[in-house]
Amino acid sequence: MKIRSEYKLREMAGEHVVVVPAADGTADLTRIVSLNASACRLWESLQGREFSLEEAARVLTEHYEVDPDLARTDAREWIERLAACGILEV
Repeated sequence: MKIRSEYKLREMAGEHVVVVPAADGTADLTRIVSLNASACRLWESLQGREFSLEEAARVLTEHYEVDPDLARTDAREWIERLAACGILEV
């Protein structure tokens, strides 16, 4: 899977958000996805390339003191949320 290139991570009012593009290509500021610190770390580490669930979990275990099983669960939830928003190419 891969993060679709038209989605961009932005910082707005101290929050990291992904702005969903409108049909005309402009930013639709009524549709944003807010990312916490670990979700932002995943985005920054994995954008622009193909990745797997295991790679996403590895990013979490490398940067946070987290059990590998919990990292896998958290990575799966992150992937599922992005997929539900149409942000991932699968």
